[in-house]
Amino acid sequence: MKKDYFLLVDTETTMNEMVADFAATISDRKGNIVTQCAVLIHGIYTDRNDSPLFYCDGMSDLWNKETLDSRYASYDNMLHNGIRMLASIHALNNWLMMAKAQYDPILTAYNLPFDVGKCRNTGINLDVFTKRFCLWSACVTAYGTSRKYRQFVLDNHLFNQATRLGNMTYPTNAEVMARFILGDVTIPDEPHTALEDILGYEKPILDKLLKSKSVKWLLNEPLAYNWRSFQVRDHFKPR
Repeated sequence: MKKDYFLLVDTETTMNEMVADFAATISDRKGNIVTQCAVLIHGIYTDRNDSPLFYCDGMSDLWNKETLDSRYASYDNMLHNGIRMLASIHALNNWLMMAKAQYDPILTAYNLPFDVGKCRNTGINLDVFTKRFCLWSACVTAYGTSRKYRQFVLDNHLFNQATRLGNMTYPTNAEVMARFILGDVTIPDEPHTALEDILGYEKPILDKLLKSKSVKWLLNEPLAYNWRSFQVRDHFKPR
């Protein structure tokens, strides 16, 4: 029987919607990583004037424009310590083609449409991986509306802020889902660096799914995100 492998991808992007930080792991159904890649994209990460890392002052402190210098310093330290390599788009695509040839993995990411779109903008070729599923879609289908998950959200007060129109949702992001999967509410928020987000949050979610779901199920459970499906008023009732 042919062995299944899974290519789990994450990206961190720029203000012009390109990929600056790319990471991927290839693992088997048991969760064993057979190879991985973590690179900063030459010509994008290095172009801090025309392609600065994404920021938005209306979001959390991590994403403020004032944090850009410290975020770049952290990445530069990764380069210095060998945690990241600086690579061209051509070199990264060569790695992806070799991965395709050797493992023919199933592609996934926690927000697959986002990561695939930003990679296309950058010229990173994920289109060679025709077998794919969205990890967010799969884990939300499996767990996100379950009584156990909703109780976990309630017990730990994990609700999003209400909008100005009064709409309030509960989260299904990777950090909350990882806390639920691992049964550890002390897991901190994602650092939002590509490899670290994979290893600490997204891969544990994938490993959990692979223990209970078949490849056929994963490839045939599309669920597009719709915030209206996760409104608190529809899933939590006052007592």
